[in-house]
Amino acid sequence: MKANWGQQPNFQPEKAPLREEPRNSVAVPSFAPWSLPSLEGRLVEISGDVAGAPLTLVFRLVLEAQRRGEPAAWVGRRDSIFYPPDVAEAGIDLAAFPVVWTPDAIRAAEAADLLLRSGAFGLVVVDFGAASRLPMHAPNRLAALAQKHTAVVACLTEKDAERPSLGALVSVRAHAAREERLDDRFRCALRFVKDKRRAPGARHVEIFRGPDGLH
Repeated sequence: MKANWGQQPNFQPEKAPLREEPRNSVAVPSFAPWSLPSLEGRLVEISGDVAGAPLTLVFRLVLEAQRRGEPAAWVGRRDSIFYPPDVAEAGIDLAAFPVVWTPDAIRAAEAADLLLRSGAFGLVVVDFGAASRLPMHAPNRLAALAQKHTAVVACLTEKDAERPSLGALVSVRAHAAREERLDDRFRCALRFVKDKRRAPGARHVEIFRGPDGLH
């Protein structure tokens, strides 16, 4: 779900409680690799295209963080931002979701660095977009801070699955895609290209509900 301010949303996370077996999901393992407990202390990269699956799946983590009482924050650019009404409709408390605007990827990494150093956030999402080339030290610092504060740093990038990740210290690299439409719902899948705790190639699939007016 990649959208600018004012653009129509693609779809929203299904509102089923995250800690229960999703009623409308398929092929969701009992111990989901795409969950905050599985990703704590790790630098995560979610790649994909502008069709929307990366944004949808990362907001799945934001919702989970807020339900666990873990503050979450967003770092991104004004010309590439989520659609707030969709996010609110999905159950996310926008009043408790700080957003930091930055002009480029390097400033975004610096802003995420500051947020993580505060120790106040359990999840920091950084939207690098297509400009995902960073100095080597930037992802290394984010990885170290994620581990130190037991936080999740989720980096969104626009690239093919075959392209390299942001850096060697990226602990999880997953490529997101929207695979199928099921009436008013969409099936979104993550393919784990790299996972330092598991063998690569695993998949995570969830069903999300489309917004009103688009189905």
